[in-house]
Amino acid sequence: QVQLVESGGGLVQSGGSLRLSCAGSGLTFSDYSMGWFRQAPGKEREFVGGVSRRGGPAKYADSVKGRFTISRDNAKNTVFLQMNSLKPEDTAVYYCAGRYTPLILTDSQAYAYWGQGTQVTVSS
Repeated sequence: QVQLVESGGGLVQSGGSLRLSCAGSGLTFSDYSMGWFRQAPGKEREFVGGVSRRGGPAKYADSVKGRFTISRDNAKNTVFLQMNSLKPEDTAVYYCAGRYTPLILTDSQAYAYWGQGTQVTVSS
């Protein structure tokens, strides 16, 4: 049974930082490209960024480029989302997702496995 479990969300002031983690189990983690998505109230789920299964350069949405960094540690079956210079508009539930592919996919429907999400709230 594949499980992805996010952690690290919380309340932070504008300009602050948070680091989200997503731990995978029940899968060969290094075979899966991983994505981070977010969903704010009343909005559709959107791509934040992704990293291919062996690591390497990540891909980011324009809205977070230069502020967010994705990394992964395949030895620990974990992918990270470092979020700096947070803005109130970054407030959302953040999800990690996995897909058995070498590609970084931006379409949420392409991902087979999802975590339960973690709330990030940025106050102004």
